[in-house]
Amino acid sequence: MPPGPETTADATGGGAAEQPDGPGPRAPHAGVPQAAAPAGSLVDDSAERPAEPAEARPAAPAGRFARLARLARREAPRTGLAVLAGVALAASFPPYDLWPLSVAAVAALGLLTRGRTARQGAWTGFAFGLPFFFLLLRWLRVVGYDAVIGLSAIEALFLAVLGAALALASRLPAWPLWGACLWVAQELARDRLPFGGFPWGRLAFANTGSPFTPLAALGGAPLVTFAVALAGGLLACGAAAAWQLRRGPWGAGSVRAALPGVEAVALAAAVTLAGLAVPVPTEADDFVDVALVQGNVQNPGMDFLGRPMMILDNHVDATLQLARDIEAGRAKKPDLVIWPENSSDLDPFQYPQAYDRIEEAVKAVGVPVLVGALVDHPGKSGYVDNNGIVWDPKTGPGASYTKQHPVPFGEYVPFRDQLSKVITRLQRVQRDFYPGDHTGVLKVGPARLGDVICFEVAYDEIVRDTVKAGARALVVQTNNATYGRTGQPEQQLAMSRLRAVEHGRAVVTVATSGISAVVAPDGEVVQRSEEFTRDVISARLPLRDATTVADRAGAAPEWALAMVGVLSCAAALLISRRARTDEPKEKGQQ
Repeated sequence: MPPGPETTADATGGGAAEQPDGPGPRAPHAGVPQAAAPAGSLVDDSAERPAEPAEARPAAPAGRFARLARLARREAPRTGLAVLAGVALAASFPPYDLWPLSVAAVAALGLLTRGRTARQGAWTGFAFGLPFFFLLLRWLRVVGYDAVIGLSAIEALFLAVLGAALALASRLPAWPLWGACLWVAQELARDRLPFGGFPWGRLAFANTGSPFTPLAALGGAPLVTFAVALAGGLLACGAAAAWQLRRGPWGAGSVRAALPGVEAVALAAAVTLAGLAVPVPTEADDFVDVALVQGNVQNPGMDFLGRPMMILDNHVDATLQLARDIEAGRAKKPDLVIWPENSSDLDPFQYPQAYDRIEEAVKAVGVPVLVGALVDHPGKSGYVDNNGIVWDPKTGPGASYTKQHPVPFGEYVPFRDQLSKVITRLQRVQRDFYPGDHTGVLKVGPARLGDVICFEVAYDEIVRDTVKAGARALVVQTNNATYGRTGQPEQQLAMSRLRAVEHGRAVVTVATSGISAVVAPDGEVVQRSEEFTRDVISARLPLRDATTVADRAGAAPEWALAMVGVLSCAAALLISRRARTDEPKEKGQQ
């Protein structure tokens, strides 16, 4: 990275003079403070100062703008590199799946924030985060590009804080380690704030088919993120060491000086490959035959529902065809059938025709069906439950699971009365979804399955609690018809792959319009459907009872790593403050 011009604290708002941009260590301060009259001094020095011409006084704002313009010009190359790094990180996620770019992007952000002030680091982090989230979340363009920009800007603020923290931590020895912990801390906060958080874009979700993936069985998604960030930080450390050697003559001393950089790159390679040594448990205790029904929708986008009963009829018809194929010997009879989220677009307990159609399909196939349906909340008028209902061919509807984490602004509107007047589009969310209060462990035929609905697969604690409650396999009922052919279904399927490894469970994803898929406990996609087609996937699903280290450890590794990252920033601030306090004393002694 070529060194840039020096930047003063006056231009940046930082507390100390900025050194050249290169990744080398910062030089000691060279400026000598000027004496000033103490506050409340009786000395009147106004006679010593020449009077300012009247016409010169209005030039102060112009001077401020000129400084800002110079600062913008100085920061433009670094900002441009941050934007490119953010674009590279977006390309590491599905549907592109170029996972090595996640390591390279982390390394780039580490180099761009190294040796900078916290304020400069924050700007670099924001310039990195905004294009990253804009490209990652472009599937929201179905709602509107204002939604893409707004959500991207909010999420990029977390990366601005990360950039500031990385700049502080870069002053410490072993800074790649503290930087990796800070990446975990950033994701911990973003997964929970605001309105329950939005975990899209975690480094772990870009590495669901990489050498880092098996680490999920030890520490879940946070450990995968930590390893990716550590590898990137070590790579940055190696690049910084190489940059420092660029001008010196080559000799024995240069070889010794190059060793730290070589060691950092070697450690980065070791961290990258460490996951390959982690055993991923896959041995099945039992098996169950399942059929996944993807009934399809009439139109993709916001108006995917079409006329009432259309989506339900599609899933009923596909199930009736499966029943005919079983009777004709063209298909094996499954132990259970799974329909996706919103497969019944009408409340079957309020609309008899919907109830009768579901009954017809379930009795025809002759096995329990897990039905996704929106039903009126039994206790709160005006609210809706997003349910997975076990429908038995003999006893009818039985146990159910209600989605615990409705999507803000998609399934409920915070501050509805105020925001709906400003953003009229929110009025399309006519009723708020009510959150469930228990895990989705359901007995469906012979299997004890864990139901997770749509975006819930992105949240660590929901999936982990479901497994710890006794789920032997996981089901993700989802409806991605709104975001079909935008890359969002591929991103969600990647999360299912990581959850399979993390918990040692087979995962089936069932979608109204695709992608429906069967994922083995080792994260391999065994079968999958195409988008916007009617399909029935039959599979033999392994059931497991044993838990992984990640299940037993829970959220403890994530919180521990995040706390280390926060404490590293506190240590960097303390050391910097002590250095500023000691500097005047040393100069006074001279």
